[in-house]
Amino acid sequence: MSYDSYKMPASKITFDTVRDIGLGLPGVEASTAYGMPALKVKGKLLAAVPANASVEPGSLVVRVSLDDRAELLGADPRVYYVTDHYLDFDGVLVRLSRITPEVLRDLLGMSYKYVNRKPTRRKR
Repeated sequence: MSYDSYKMPASKITFDTVRDIGLGLPGVEASTAYGMPALKVKGKLLAAVPANASVEPGSLVVRVSLDDRAELLGADPRVYYVTDHYLDFDGVLVRLSRITPEVLRDLLGMSYKYVNRKPTRRKR
């Protein structure tokens, strides 16, 4: 038996799966961002198919805090990544072929809380 037979099968998650999970969250709507399918809540981006050419095919961009992004990148760089284009963006790129529906659900929940957070007041 070859090593390849021990590999886990690739996930069949598509943006349709992302949409189905995301639309289960209160106030989330299907939309577009830069002409690509997206999910938004109160007009704010939650997740989208990335439009930038720097991303790998089959990726998703999900809004998360920069701290959460660093934690995700450190925890599983096979699933999460970032390109130079997204370095200053509060989000992370996700390889849909490597994420499970359960982890995707948790990630979208994390994003939902982040996007809906109350803005902190800046000190003068």
